[in-house]
Amino acid sequence: MTATKSMERLTVPPLTRPEMGLAGVGALAAAGVGALGLVASFDAVSEAAARWGFGEPWMLPVGIDVAIPVFTVANLLLIRMDMALAWVRFVPWALTLVTCGLNVAAGQGLWAKVAHGTMPLLWVVFSEIGAHIYAVRIGAATGRRMDKIRFGRWLLAFPSTFALWRRMTLWEITSYTEALTREKERQLARADLRELYGRRWRRHTPHRTKVLLKLGDLAPAAVDIEPDPDPEPVAPDDVAPKPRRSRGRKPNTKTKRTRTAAELLAEAREATAGWSDAEINAEKIRTALRCSAANSRTVRDALLAERTDARRLVDFEGAAA
Repeated sequence: MTATKSMERLTVPPLTRPEMGLAGVGALAAAGVGALGLVASFDAVSEAAARWGFGEPWMLPVGIDVAIPVFTVANLLLIRMDMALAWVRFVPWALTLVTCGLNVAAGQGLWAKVAHGTMPLLWVVFSEIGAHIYAVRIGAATGRRMDKIRFGRWLLAFPSTFALWRRMTLWEITSYTEALTREKERQLARADLRELYGRRWRRHTPHRTKVLLKLGDLAPAAVDIEPDPDPEPVAPDDVAPKPRRSRGRKPNTKTKRTRTAAELLAEAREATAGWSDAEINAEKIRTALRCSAANSRTVRDALLAERTDARRLVDFEGAAA
């Protein structure tokens, strides 16, 4: 799964130099507009402080205007150190709302009140945009940011989308693409169980298999591919029980040679030599190799890990050269 996550994070290209320059100009302009908003509210807050009996009325607007960027920077630093506090981001909002209220009260007409209240609000809007960008970049680097589910899926299939979101939240599946892949494999595994055991497959399915099906992962990445054990020999005098037949499927009387993990991986390398990373998925590997869903998932993880290691080695050699 780690290889899949790293591949997904590389889909967003870094900013080019013109884009970085444009972002820098926008950040400077935002800081300038926010500073103008704080300066514009100085008189209104000073007059309110004088009415409230402050000995030095200028101390109130200066204290509020300085506290707003201080708490904004503190919020960004906490995000950077992965120690974010939810309530810290609301302190600049609360201070700005106080400033907006005092500025609205200082206005004479309706549009004057709107203009006075809008100027100090710009600083918090720009700071929230910066904090969001910073938090998303840190979450993408640490792998802890959870992707959002598209609104269209919530609208078209609310029950199944809620179940998908619930599994993502409970089992810390941060990638939406990975969650969809697991859901597809879970549905295929459920169809296989229904085909094998019939309509009452839940009653006959082993408890461990049902738990793994509920988790959406019938083959954890930590489990190695193990060949199926050979059937135990039956004595001639013993009466073998009649094998249970699944509906619509004939019993397979031919004996198959069990492939080892190394053989499966070698066949997968040859079959996927011309595939891209996005084409490597468990269902396609299972169809190409004619193996079980559990083995196909483990082979998929091994192939993605090998490709990631190969890219890192090429980047390292290029940097050394």
